[in-house]
Amino acid sequence: MELPVISTKGVDTGRKAVLADSVFAIEPSNHSIYLDVKQYLANQRQGTHKAKQRNEIAGSSKKIKKQKGTGGARAGNIKSPTIVGGGRVFGPVPRDYRFKLNKKQKQVARRSALTYKAQEAAIKVLENFDFSAPKTKDYMKLLADLSLSGKKTLLVVDEHKPNVYLSSRNLPKTFVVRATDLNTYDVMNCDFLILCEGAVAKINEQLSKEEN
Repeated sequence: MELPVISTKGVDTGRKAVLADSVFAIEPSNHSIYLDVKQYLANQRQGTHKAKQRNEIAGSSKKIKKQKGTGGARAGNIKSPTIVGGGRVFGPVPRDYRFKLNKKQKQVARRSALTYKAQEAAIKVLENFDFSAPKTKDYMKLLADLSLSGKKTLLVVDEHKPNVYLSSRNLPKTFVVRATDLNTYDVMNCDFLILCEGAVAKINEQLSKEEN
């Protein structure tokens, strides 16, 4: 698959970028995408939630009232879960939500996500660029020249570019990531995928490799 390389002004440069069919034109696996996105979101969870159980509540352990003769239900101490201010039954405790996923399946998920974007014609290849200084208005102008203003975009750069990242940080629907850090969730979560010319080669090389 070939796509035209566009300049930062939104003009066709006349060059073509080759997107490997083994990465951008496979039979998509929805289940692999589901598992990879599920793992990504699970890994973002802190798991620091906590509710006190009855043995952790501060208070007297004295029986509130006598067992019989009151006409009401039996009651223990003020730490009982049935009393307001008491401990919680089976409350949340700190835990780790992370789980492992096969490397080959993660690769299939990324290829599948990129294939869906290619099928939707939601990929633009941009010439390699950088900003001299971090300025939000420069990034906004870039999106305007690419006719992507107001769209949720993911820009994939070939290497770490602080000025580009800082220029996009204040915009709510724009994300910048290195080609080596590209993940399934970010690809599926954007409306348009902007690939820098140098990032295309890295993605082709990285995802074309078969794990032994």
